[in-house]
Amino acid sequence: MITVEQINEKLSKVAYPGFTKSIVDFGFVKDVAVENNNAMIFVDITSSAPEVEASLREDITKELKVLGLEDINITIKKPQAPKQMSNTQSGKNIAPQVKNFIMVSSGKGGVGKSTTSVNLAIALAMQGKKVGLLDADIYGPNIPRMVGLDGSEPEIIGGKVKPFNAYGIEVMSMGSLVEEGQALVWRGAMIQKAIQQLLQDILWSELDCLVIDMPPGTGDAQLTLAQSVPVAAGINVTTPQQVALDDSRRSLEMFAKLNIPVAGIVENMSGFVCPKCDEESDIFGSGTCDDLAKEYNTDVLACIPIEPSIRVAGDEGKPVVYFYPDSLTGKRYLEAADKLWANIVKSNEDGAIGNDTIQPNLPAGVSACSAEGQAYQEKQKQEAAEKAASGGCCGGGHCS
Repeated sequence: MITVEQINEKLSKVAYPGFTKSIVDFGFVKDVAVENNNAMIFVDITSSAPEVEASLREDITKELKVLGLEDINITIKKPQAPKQMSNTQSGKNIAPQVKNFIMVSSGKGGVGKSTTSVNLAIALAMQGKKVGLLDADIYGPNIPRMVGLDGSEPEIIGGKVKPFNAYGIEVMSMGSLVEEGQALVWRGAMIQKAIQQLLQDILWSELDCLVIDMPPGTGDAQLTLAQSVPVAAGINVTTPQQVALDDSRRSLEMFAKLNIPVAGIVENMSGFVCPKCDEESDIFGSGTCDDLAKEYNTDVLACIPIEPSIRVAGDEGKPVVYFYPDSLTGKRYLEAADKLWANIVKSNEDGAIGNDTIQPNLPAGVSACSAEGQAYQEKQKQEAAEKAASGGCCGGGHCS
C-alpha cells in the first residue's frame, strides 16, 4: 500500500516554478491523504498566476504517477488574481522593459532598508511576478551578501552588464561593479550618472517590477531616479523610535514632492521574538508608525520583529522569506508583498504614476541639489516673477 511518506518524498522533488526549492521545502503542501490507492493532495501557494498552477499540477501528477496510484486529486489554493493594469503611466522612462518601479527609501541608515528590499522582491517573485532587485545604495551596497552573491563578478555582454539570478529574481548591485570594500566618494553629476547607468546599462528582462534599494536620505540619487523612470510605489522603512520617525517624515515628504504614490511604511525592529518560547515582546515599542501612516494617508505594510533568523539569513545570504516562509517574519513579508502589489494595481488604475511634472530644467551636468543648481533655479524663479509682474507670461502654462 502506498503511504503518505512515499507521496511526500515524491512531492519533495517538485520544484516551485521559477525556483530550485521544492513545494515541500517552501511549506506549500498542507495535507496529503491516501485512500484505496487514491491520493488527495492539498497545496496552498502564494501566486495567482494560472501558469504556476498548471505547471504544479503537471509536475505533481508526473511524480506521483510512478507510484501506481489509480487517482490523483490535487486541490490548489491560491490568492485572487489581480486586475489587469491599464497602461496609464506618463513621463520619462529610460528602462521601458520594466513595468513598475518600486523605490525603497529611508530617512536614515541602519533601519533595515536593504533587508526589506531583498525580502519584498523575493516575496513578489514567490507570488508569480517577474522581479528584479537593484541595489542602488552607492554608499553601502550590502545586497550581494544578503543574497549570497558577495565576490561574484557579473558577465558583460555587448558592453552591458547581465544581472545575476538568485532566489527567483534578477539582481544587480553597485557592490558587484566596484572593488570589494572600495569607498565611493561621489556627489552631484557622478551620482546622477551612476543611477542612470544602473537602469540603462544593465540587461534587465521584461519585468513586472524592479525593486530599488536607495541610499538613505533625500538627495541626488532619489531625485535622479524619479526623473529617469515613473516610480509606481514608494516604501518608507523605519523603526519604532521617535528619532527614526522624524527622519521618516522627510522621506515621506520627498515622495510627495516627487509625485510618487506611497505604498506604505515598513516598521522594522517592531518587537523581539524569543527563540525559546516564540513570545513577541515590544522592547523598542511597536505600532508607533500607525499615526505617521494616517498623517500621510498611507498604510503600515508590515511590522517586522527582531528574530535571530533575520540576522542569520542576512549574513549567510539566505533570505528569511525564502528559507523560512512559515516563520512570523516570513509570513509578514508575504502579506506586505500582497498589500504592495494591490497598491501598485490601484495606482495604475487611477493614473497616479508619472514623472512628467518633475523633469529638470537645469543645464546638463548640473545637480538640482547642488549650490549651482539651486542658484540657477532661484534665478529662473526671479526672472519668471519679474516677467509676470511686467505683464508678460511667466512660462508656467497658466496664461491664455
